[in-house]
This record gives sequence, structure tokens and C-alpha cells, in this order.
Amino acid sequence: MDPAARLGPAQIAVVAQLGVSTILLGGIYALIAVGLTLIFGIMRVVNFAHGEFLMLGMYLAFWAATLASLDPYFVVFASIPIFFAVGLVTYALVMRGVIHASHNVQIFTTVGLSTALQNVALVLWTGDFRTVRPWESFAIVRVAGTAFNLSQVVAFLIAILLTIALVAFMKWTHSGRVMRATAQDRDAATLMGIDTDRVYRLTFAIGIACVGGAGVLVSPLYAAYPTAGLQFVLLSYVIVVLGGLGDMVGAMLGALIVAAVEVVGSYFFGAAWKEVFYFLLFIGVLVFRPAGLFGQRGAETLGV
Repeated sequence: MDPAARLGPAQIAVVAQLGVSTILLGGIYALIAVGLTLIFGIMRVVNFAHGEFLMLGMYLAFWAATLASLDPYFVVFASIPIFFAVGLVTYALVMRGVIHASHNVQIFTTVGLSTALQNVALVLWTGDFRTVRPWESFAIVRVAGTAFNLSQVVAFLIAILLTIALVAFMKWTHSGRVMRATAQDRDAATLMGIDTDRVYRLTFAIGIACVGGAGVLVSPLYAAYPTAGLQFVLLSYVIVVLGGLGDMVGAMLGALIVAAVEVVGSYFFGAAWKEVFYFLLFIGVLVFRPAGLFGQRGAETLGV
């Protein structure tokens, strides 16, 4: 007998709801993580300030809605060039000086940047929770027995569009091929006349643009506060390790896995357990498959 035939209408509706929630959440997580894996794959730098740029994106959406009544899903397209410029400035002022330094120096630098951004946000906007509630947040979509918020659907669609655009850029443009060549062999790329400093500058700016845009997308779903980025950056580390360090496609698949663990775990055991489950998965992957679930050699190649 078909297993689906043994399920009642209520069970089928629950499975469908969990599946839809996983896909919607996974698409957003993918955009958050893909910038982190791009920066690591090409620059070999783990950006511990990744979550703080997402936090700034959330505040951008909040203040745009508060001061100018702008919809966050309109602001997201303006946020990409804004955070691209922020990435360029941050690279010039902070990252350029440590790009060839030891991993310890890079870690301390990005952790210091993370702490500085958190405290700047605390001074400027206090520790109060700030929420954005566009009209999409109050619209419920019902399809085939499932119900979900329109904000989730719009955020998912924009996140997937931006992620696909980034993958296409890396795969089919000249700049993308140059970036992949630099990721595969920095010394050979330099000998072939590639300006690696320009590549790193572009890489960092794109990575920050991705996470800044993701911050705007999640602003209707989560409150903005100075340490809001911590929960998302921890998720990003789990996703990146699952997919294989430096592998963009693996990061997207890892995002779906983490979203599934979070959604199913929250449904059956409660929201308090979701982090326990995906961190257990994280530890298991580190122990049994350190290269990631999809076997990518993140330290040597960028799998795009």
C-alpha cells in the first residue's frame, strides 16, 4: 500500500505544511549563508562579523519603513548597492590589511569588527527591539491545506532570485571566472596577471551585499536589535560546514537541511529544541564528514 494512503487528511496537511515551511525558510537561509561561503571560498577568511551586517540590514529596513513608509521588499533592491559600497569601504579600511595575515589575526580582526558594530548599533539605537510590519505580514495565503504568511513567500522568492543571480554571475561572467580562478590557485592567478586585490575587494563587497539584502528580507519576520545577527551567523556556520566550505551549491542544500531540522524539530519537540538538533547535526558532520555532507574540498576549491 502507498504510504501516503495510510495517512489521514490531517497528517497529509501537516506534512505539506512542514514541507512548505522548510522550503520558504531554507531559501532565506541560503541567501544569508551564500555570502559567507563566497568570502571564505575565495578569500580564505571566516567573517565573524557576517551577522552584524545582517543586523544593519534589518535596521535599514526598520528606519526606511519608519521614516519614509517604504516597504522592506522595495528597500531590499536599494540595499544591495548600499551594502556593496559598505563592503568596499570595510575591505579597504579593515580587511585589506589582514588578508595575507595568519588565521588568528583574521579571526581577531573580524571578531573585533563584530563587537564594534554591535556597540555602535547599541549606542545609536539602544537595545530596544524594533519590528517592521508591512501589509504582507497580515496577509495569509492558503494553498492545498497549507497556510503561510505572504511575507515568507515574498522573502523566499526574492532570496531565491538573488541567489540564482549570484550563482549565474559566478558561473557565466568574466569576473566570476576570475574569482573562481583565484579561489582555486591564488599564486597561479597572480602569475596569469589577475589582480587578486581587486578580486578580494569585489568578493567581500558581494558577500556583504548578499547578507545586507538578507537582513532587509528577514526584517518583517524577526525583530531588529544590536545582537540580532548572532543567531543567524551561527546558522550560517552550520550551513556552510554542512555544504562544504566554499561550495555555493552545497550552501543552498545545507540551508534546506538546516531549515528542515529546525521546522520539524520545532513542530515535534518545541522551538526551544531546534538549535539543539541542528548543532548536533553540525557536530556530527564535523566528526564524520569534515569536508561537508557533499564532499567538497572547501579549503581548496570553490564548487560553483
